[in-house]
Amino acid sequence: MIPLSDGIRTHRTPWVTYAILVINVGVFSYTSFLSPENYNIFLRTYGLIPFRVMRSFDAEAISDLFTSMFLHGSLLHLGSNMLYLWIFGDNVEDALGPIGYAVFYLIGGLLASFSHIFTNATSTIPTVGASGAIAAILGAYLVLYPGSRVRTLIPLGFYMRIALLPASLVLGLWFVIQVIQGFLAVGTTTDAGGVAVWAHVGGFVVGAILGRIFMQRDAKKSW
Repeated sequence: MIPLSDGIRTHRTPWVTYAILVINVGVFSYTSFLSPENYNIFLRTYGLIPFRVMRSFDAEAISDLFTSMFLHGSLLHLGSNMLYLWIFGDNVEDALGPIGYAVFYLIGGLLASFSHIFTNATSTIPTVGASGAIAAILGAYLVLYPGSRVRTLIPLGFYMRIALLPASLVLGLWFVIQVIQGFLAVGTTTDAGGVAVWAHVGGFVVGAILGRIFMQRDAKKSW
């Protein structure tokens, strides 16, 4: 299932979501002009390498946790992440406010990265992508807007169908698939298919928890 849009209108312009999207696209555009050799150097310099973080949690390792969130390995990787950011990010930003959302995005991505590091502690393969932070957005969206409907493309072989589905189904199924892939990767040296699925799982859980905390805080304010 491929989400296309949701039905919730925002009350403010999601400038932070736009900025994150532009930065990701800009960085990918820059790396696409690098030679294969320079690209590999760039990837190993700014990508997240779990073994490097576990061996020496220094300033370089800490910076890699953040820079890796804005790197992508392919146009498909970038496109899928930005699609989810575009559809769900504006609503979460609308709920949290621009500053709260920016902090939420970085914390979600950071904790998602640690989920990957702890499950792949000896890996020397650079990990890149905004997937962990965006997974946090999905978790928060599910908690904040459980009744939302998502316009979704459903591939059925050669037949494509577009349907309005509950966000709980679209995002819940996405999460279940990540968990299954994560358990299938247990015992291997890297995550299934080269994808940091435990970063997705960790990010989603963190986002859901933070979204719940935000809801409870707002409920107390209303009293």
